Amino acid sequence: MVQSVDRAVSAMEILAREDWSGVSEMADELDIHKSTAFRLLSTLEQRGLVEQDADTQKYRLGLGVLRLAGSVRSSFDLVRAARPVCDRLSVETDETVNVAILEENMVVNIHQVNHSTSRVGVDWLGSHTDLHCTSSGKVFMAHLPEHVADELLPDRLERYTDSTITDRDVLAEQLELVRRDGYSMTFEELEEGLNAVSAPVWGVDGQLVASVSVSGPSYRVHGAAQKRAAHLTRDAAAEISRRLGHVGSPQSGDRPHRSTS
Repeated sequence: MVQSVDRAVSAMEILAREDWSGVSEMADELDIHKSTAFRLLSTLEQRGLVEQDADTQKYRLGLGVLRLAGSVRSSFDLVRAARPVCDRLSVETDETVNVAILEENMVVNIHQVNHSTSRVGVDWLGSHTDLHCTSSGKVFMAHLPEHVADELLPDRLERYTDSTITDRDVLAEQLELVRRDGYSMTFEELEEGLNAVSAPVWGVDGQLVASVSVSGPSYRVHGAAQKRAAHLTRDAAAEISRRLGHVGSPQSGDRPHRSTS
C-alpha cells in the first residue's frame, strides 16, 4: 500500500462523512502531524478534489469529485440500459455478448453476458484489446473522425493470427463496409477459432458511446449464422441507443454521418 495515496483517500472519506473539516481535525483523525495534513489537503485542493472556505479555513470535497464520479456513472448508466438487451441477444444467438467502450487507443469490455447452452467462451470482461483486430474496435474506427482514428492506430499493426488485417488500405475498405452496413465482422483476427460481430451504440447527443458484440467459435459463428448474429446485434445496439435517449434508426441512411474534423 502506498501510504500517501491511502492517506489521501482516507482524507476524502472523512470529508464525505463530516462534510467540513479543519486541518487539526484531519490531523487527529489520520494520526499525522498537522503540517502533513495541511500539505495533503493543499495538494487535493490544487487538483480540485477538495475546496477551502475562505472564512472558516475548513475543507470539504470539491467539484473535481463530481467530474470523476460522472465518468463512472456514465458507464453504470450504459450497462444498466444494455443489460436486458444483452441478456436477450445472448439467448437469441446462443453466444457471448459484450459491451465495450473506447479507452485511449484500446477497446475495453465493461459488461459481458453468456447464456449460451454450450458455455464455450472466453471471459473478456475488463480486457483491453487493439482496435484493428476486433469487431468492436472497427466500429469505433469507422465512426470516429478519420484523423482521430488514424492517430489511435500504431505505425505498425500487430499481427495476432494469419487472418489479422495489417494492411491499412484493406482496413480502410473494411471500415467503409462497417459504415454502410451498420455492423462489423471479424474472422479469426484476434484469436484463431474466434469470430465476432459488433454494432455501434449512440448516446443522446448522437455521439458514439459504445459497441455491442457477439462472439463465439468460428465453427458456430460463420456464414448465415454470423450474418444473422450481425443483424440481431445491430438491432440490439439500436435498442440500447434508444434506451440512452438517442433518436435514430439502425439503417445506414439514418446513422450519424462521419465527421472529418
